Amino acid sequence: MEGSLSAPIRHPIDWLSKDFNDEEKLMTELERVFDLCHGCRRCVSLCDSFPTLFDLVDESSTMEVDGVDKQDYWKVVDQCYLCDLCYMTKCPYVPPHEWNIDFPHLMLRAKSVRYEKEGASARDKILTSTDAVGKTAGLPGISIVVNASNRTKPIRKALEKVAGIHADARIPPFESRPLRKRISKRLTPLGEGAVPGKKTKGKVALFATCYVNRNEPGLGEDLLSVLEHNNIPVSIAEKEACCGMPKLELGDLKSVQKAKEQNIPQLVKCVDEGWDLLALVPSCALMFKQELPLLFPDDPDVQKVANAFYDPFEYLMLRHTEGLLSTEFQNELGTVVYHASCHQRVQNAGPKTRDLLSLIPGTEVTMIERCSGHDGTYGVKVETFDKAMKIGRPVINAVKKNNPDHYGSDCPIAGHHIANGVSDGSEPAHPISLLKQAYGI
Repeated sequence: MEGSLSAPIRHPIDWLSKDFNDEEKLMTELERVFDLCHGCRRCVSLCDSFPTLFDLVDESSTMEVDGVDKQDYWKVVDQCYLCDLCYMTKCPYVPPHEWNIDFPHLMLRAKSVRYEKEGASARDKILTSTDAVGKTAGLPGISIVVNASNRTKPIRKALEKVAGIHADARIPPFESRPLRKRISKRLTPLGEGAVPGKKTKGKVALFATCYVNRNEPGLGEDLLSVLEHNNIPVSIAEKEACCGMPKLELGDLKSVQKAKEQNIPQLVKCVDEGWDLLALVPSCALMFKQELPLLFPDDPDVQKVANAFYDPFEYLMLRHTEGLLSTEFQNELGTVVYHASCHQRVQNAGPKTRDLLSLIPGTEVTMIERCSGHDGTYGVKVETFDKAMKIGRPVINAVKKNNPDHYGSDCPIAGHHIANGVSDGSEPAHPISLLKQAYGI
């Protein structure tokens, strides 16, 4: 049977129904989908879920899915970090095809079933509680101790044994002065001077994100500088919580709902006041643009926020097509190896980061469309760190082969994961920081 030629669609996630968390019905659906995946095997080069599944099948007594112990299905689920690439780039049987395969959201259902039944380990709960960890680790004085500890090998080895966080994984620093405080005096609450385009409002409200706010606030400052340079007024939501993506990957959908109830009213207020919405971390943008609308399809405010949300380079390229973006660059960048992160790719905006960087004179951009392997907590856990590095090896090798002047990713965490694999003392450069450098601001 051939794949569908129609455009893929995503069905709402009926996570509040009784059937969704029925383990017996889940196992029936897993067996159906796994059997179809076994017969196709196009996704073998993506994450480790598919090699795990195919090994289970090939090593079974029947060499078919019916020979695999259903309890071993969880081994496949454990390797999925919801990157979405199988759905977006490989699978020919996604809806509206009659086989109706949405592998990532089936894995999400499985994670939810297990979370409802068993909960999660203390480590996984802490790793996915980004707000609480950032606020505590970022306290003045404490941040110094935490950051020093994260750089100390004996302490990291002890942390690996006690907490299950791999000693060689990159852990981001924690800043005692978060982004929201750093940029408070530079914001324009009323959006004076905004120049609307055909689609863009010309004024931006930032969703700071846990990571940029607490770990790399300098990236947020760079984005603000780029927007200011292009005469785009910038504000920020009055309050914000984690977008919910870490809890989604854990299968804790009730916590996702709580985050949604904190964030959506604040962001809707910004939209109603005429602001476009931006987030620097692709996973956060994807959460608002895709996952929350599928989890809460009947909430008009969720959809209103989704329609107003942009990836930064998607937004800047829209301004460029409207003739409203400065292309007066002062500095060449030379050679750039750019990693297109999974959660940016699945937003279906196209390679806008590459397109914008390519406008800079004296700049040659090589784009790598492979998963970095980090994907949230997967790249720091002791049981999956080595697999994360293996998955990211093609990207790492591309950086080494090209030996560029700069390399990096729209996902700052992926950028550091790649640098960890390059292991030559170099550091990644986020594309927004490269754009600021090119502008000479």
